[in-house]
Amino acid sequence: MRNLKKAAKLPVMGMIPCFLKSPLGFDYWRREDSFSKPYDGRWSKTMVGFGPEDDHFVVELTYNYGIGDYKLGNDFLGITLASSQAVSNAKKLQWPLTEVAEGIFETEAPGGYKFYLQNCNLPQSDPVLKVTLTVSDLQKSLNYWSNLLGMKIYEKDEKKQRALLGYADNQCKLELQGIKGVVDHAAAFGRIAFSCPQKELPGLEDLMKRENQKILTPLVSLDTPGKATVQVVILADPDGHEICFVGDEAFRELSKMDPEGSKLLDDAMAADKSDEWFAKHNKPKASG
Repeated sequence: MRNLKKAAKLPVMGMIPCFLKSPLGFDYWRREDSFSKPYDGRWSKTMVGFGPEDDHFVVELTYNYGIGDYKLGNDFLGITLASSQAVSNAKKLQWPLTEVAEGIFETEAPGGYKFYLQNCNLPQSDPVLKVTLTVSDLQKSLNYWSNLLGMKIYEKDEKKQRALLGYADNQCKLELQGIKGVVDHAAAFGRIAFSCPQKELPGLEDLMKRENQKILTPLVSLDTPGKATVQVVILADPDGHEICFVGDEAFRELSKMDPEGSKLLDDAMAADKSDEWFAKHNKPKASG
């Protein structure tokens, strides 16, 4: 079974993890750091979610120490989750909320990323309901995501130019929203990732070659020091949304929760002196 794993490339190390943990209620699961010095060129990434990556959607927060801000495009419309606790937390913390529909609140993370909070709790273990991306041609995108990648179409509204897709009833869904004009990824674009049985990856790559679809990274093995070696293939849909398929067997090993993950992130944020380093060297942080 294919499983929607993660999406998002969020630029601010301190404020965004804090926002996701409180008020939204995400937990830190694991992190990686390039540990390169000086700060110029250094990066880290942190996985956050409501449960283990094996059966929950997670967000991968990518922090580049040398980037001060990112320009947002119109490609990523937000993440929707069902959590009355998140709504209650946000109100208690006086975090700005806008009720956009009955019981649905829009809020914005530092950096401008949108989150939509449904004031309810569902029986499923993962509160993350969907990730919404824009597309320039809904039917063309449905052909790609459904006919080629095999996602089931759960909802389709031609009038509103939207569709909801997924690989399983109990998994986070992918929502496609049609827009007029071009999908602009700007510099803050992220990536949608799925896990699937490793044996499916060569066939998936062959299918994309036969259909003359874009392959950004052909099937390759990626090493993580001290952890599992995973196989991945990275594609791009008709609007340039990056899609990573990773072999599930090795990914299960790679994505195990690090019991020290939360402490490592807190320590890294406390130790981050990149602003001082760039100021000392008269080098402004770049805009992504």
